[in-house]
Amino acid sequence: MPRLSPLFLLSLSVALTAYMLSPTIQSIFTTVAAKLAGYTSNYADLATIKKPRMPVYFFSHGGPDVMYNKSHPVYPTLQHIGAEITSLRPAAVLVFSAHWQSRTPASILVNSAPSAPLIYDFSGFPLHYYSATYPNIGSPALSARVCTLVASHDIPCDTTERGLDHGVWAGFHVAFHPDENPLGVPIVQASLFRSEDPDAHYRLGRAVSALRDEGVVIIGAGMSVHNLHHMDSGPEPLPYAVSFDDALKEAVEAGVDERQEKMAQVCSRPDAKQAHPWMDHLMPVHVAAGAAGDDLGKQLWTMKEGSFAWAQYRFGPLPES
Repeated sequence: MPRLSPLFLLSLSVALTAYMLSPTIQSIFTTVAAKLAGYTSNYADLATIKKPRMPVYFFSHGGPDVMYNKSHPVYPTLQHIGAEITSLRPAAVLVFSAHWQSRTPASILVNSAPSAPLIYDFSGFPLHYYSATYPNIGSPALSARVCTLVASHDIPCDTTERGLDHGVWAGFHVAFHPDENPLGVPIVQASLFRSEDPDAHYRLGRAVSALRDEGVVIIGAGMSVHNLHHMDSGPEPLPYAVSFDDALKEAVEAGVDERQEKMAQVCSRPDAKQAHPWMDHLMPVHVAAGAAGDDLGKQLWTMKEGSFAWAQYRFGPLPES
């Protein structure tokens, strides 16, 4: 048998090292590690265990830098909210992110991947941002359940397999840190409509609200104010960031019988297109409010900063322990 040359062995070693350190392989290993650490993807089993009704949340998720900028005031805020959610011991999390719209204004898509790689849907950040990892598992059973529910409300729905965008994994890395506060249950992402229709998104939330009684925490992930055109304006909040964030709080915290109308009216304010030139980051709060049903909304925290605002909301009371 011929001997392999040292040069060949060195080249093979370098190639294997590069392959093992690639983000794709890292994602595979983190998923395996998550499962070994006790994650369970069997939502169907967990949902049969009687649980109290779960609250609904809206995260202002920030950019991919949110998971690295520990000095920003939103970092401990998301940590606190994340600890609150994991203390509820949910069966799963269903999340609607600003960064995934369906193909049409009247249908949605639901991710049915057993585990999801990360989508690095941003540009201009340091290289290490593009090798970030977040261990997660999905639930085809929950994905199918979501589609069944929305279809029963005359909303066409298809399942697909995709990764998690940074509207999910960046904020979740803070709220549900893999080492400090692991979520430990499936994450299923559903799309928004390809529209800026607040009432349609409110109805979408209402269609999935039954999941709350099955132990599922529903989270909308966006921003209460989000204008990238003015992001270099500095930390002093721009006037529209203040006025729109305040108006959104008033609408979200309105009585249930008038909340949907007041939240829709917010989208027609004179400052609305300044606060949200495209309303993809606002629609998730309408989904969350719809999923809340007859439960009231409460602002947990906010911060106006330049052309952004970071309001965090919870709908519904915390279950009694």
